[in-house]
Amino acid sequence: MDMQANRQLAVTQQQAWEALNDPVVLKACIPGCDKVEATGENQYAIGLALKIGPVAAKFAGKINLSDIKPPNSYNIAFEGQGGVAGFGKGNAQVTLTPNDAGCDLAYVVHASVGGKVAQLGQRLIDGAAKSMAEDFFKRFDDEMQRRFPEAYASKVIAGGQEVALAKGTKGSKIPVWVWIAGVVVVLALIWWLR
Repeated sequence: MDMQANRQLAVTQQQAWEALNDPVVLKACIPGCDKVEATGENQYAIGLALKIGPVAAKFAGKINLSDIKPPNSYNIAFEGQGGVAGFGKGNAQVTLTPNDAGCDLAYVVHASVGGKVAQLGQRLIDGAAKSMAEDFFKRFDDEMQRRFPEAYASKVIAGGQEVALAKGTKGSKIPVWVWIAGVVVVLALIWWLR
């Protein structure tokens, strides 16, 4: 399973990078997440509870970061196990690109899944994946607004969508890889549940 998307962020590339590398931010933003902790250099353990249709389970997973090029990009390898509910593994390439409105977050995910989750209908899995991804981005955006209110002070309509314009915000120590890892894990789980 493959999935790719872009998301405009109002914060700067550096602010996004730092936020995505903060386990506290990830834990708060990933739906159902109850654990994100470092287990080694560029290695993390994550725990979350998911319910997709009739299948509900707690998943435990590992995340390994590689090809790290702060604050531009990195690769994420992940694997997760949900007991009889299923398993998933894969990788993702995450890229942050600065622009006049803040930065653009782009990701490409390749994942495979098995178990009961893999047996659910495609539409149910796709709907759950989209919902989880939107929930993650809403939570992340809310957290960025809380931490960097000046980045969200001016909003305009662009392409039919409201876009926050960055206003020369100053950097903060919010790690970006955590958020990206969270997004990738959520997206991977979503795709893995397909």
